[in-house]
Amino acid sequence: MDRFLYLFRSPDLRRKILMVGGLLIAFRLLAAVPIPGVDVQRLQELFSSNQLLGFLNFFSGGGLSNLSLVMLGVGPYITATIIMQLLTIIFPKFKAMYYEEGARGQAKFNQYSRILTVPLAILQGYGFLALLARENVVVQATPFDAIRNVIIVTAGTMLTLWLGELISEEKIGNGISLIIFAGIVGQIPAYAASAISLYTPSKLTTYVILLAILLLLIASVVMLNEGERRIPIAYARRVRGMKMYGGASSYLPLKVNQAGMIPLIFAISVLLFPQFIAQIIAAISPGAGAAVNGWVASFLNNHLAYGVFYFLLVVMFTYFYTAITFNPGEVAKNLQRSGGFVTGIRPGEATETYFSRLSSKITLFGAIFLGLVAVLPLLVQWATGLEGLTISGTALLIVVAVALETMRQVNSQLTMREYEGM
Repeated sequence: MDRFLYLFRSPDLRRKILMVGGLLIAFRLLAAVPIPGVDVQRLQELFSSNQLLGFLNFFSGGGLSNLSLVMLGVGPYITATIIMQLLTIIFPKFKAMYYEEGARGQAKFNQYSRILTVPLAILQGYGFLALLARENVVVQATPFDAIRNVIIVTAGTMLTLWLGELISEEKIGNGISLIIFAGIVGQIPAYAASAISLYTPSKLTTYVILLAILLLLIASVVMLNEGERRIPIAYARRVRGMKMYGGASSYLPLKVNQAGMIPLIFAISVLLFPQFIAQIIAAISPGAGAAVNGWVASFLNNHLAYGVFYFLLVVMFTYFYTAITFNPGEVAKNLQRSGGFVTGIRPGEATETYFSRLSSKITLFGAIFLGLVAVLPLLVQWATGLEGLTISGTALLIVVAVALETMRQVNSQLTMREYEGM
């Protein structure tokens, strides 16, 4: 409690918290201002029948639900970051920049991601607006109206990215994650109102079970995000002149969930992409679009097939993204350069093989848990029979992960100031 109160007693920390809160409020205000020509009633009908828009609304920070100035949110930047990370596999230059050039290389890598965000925002904005115009959600009578709206939403994306970077500079959490966090938390009142409207005394047991599942899931997500395997590392002793260096021991932490929420994003995008294509085909050829849309709807309504395929996609993408972000060869090489070695394992190729096998085993538990989180809404619907009352595992994973990361950064700020006070 004293540490919490110190957040507001310290002028510097109080300023940081107020700054972050003010920037998040500014983003939520921007998310409430719609672009010109929006039919609100038609938009609500489309959102109620389209899972893709509902999912993407999470990553827009809630700005897509009313086609606001920041309707794309940080979605284009997340896409740009993923593309840049995939390029590290194809091009050695990007790999060296990301893994070997340190903070300077990371800064350059992030700058390229920001530049790539602009064309992606233009393409995504044009695609969304063109699709919504065909659905009579947005009125774009002239080409000028279309160009104006694309420019507005692209500028809104870059403004959102700028707000996120301002938040990150305060070191009270990751700005991009906090914007997504604010969008999800902002939808809690609507979700609570929906849950209350469905309540009847006969469903009390169901609601108690749902609350127990929610608490258990939160605890499981915390354990997943905090879980890690500590590999003991020893450093050889080296004599330089009259002094001896090394001889110390440490450990290398390998997180159980190294991929974070990215596999969920990849998997849901693959599952809902056919629905997006069906809507585009329907705008060109109503007959063909209706046929494709019927096939997609039948698949999505088959909870068993949909759930199994979704689970397998999450597991596959967890391994895929972990292979991108964790390079056993680079870790083994850097460890050997610093004079360190895993206890009982020879440096070099043997260490690389050890890291690779260990990472595969650890990732299996994280992949299975993420898969269960992904299909949780389907399991809840099957168990309770309530279609309108579900627990979004993806949203819960994001909220808990962002809260834990923010708490870590706040604690580090407090610890630093306590050390300075001593």
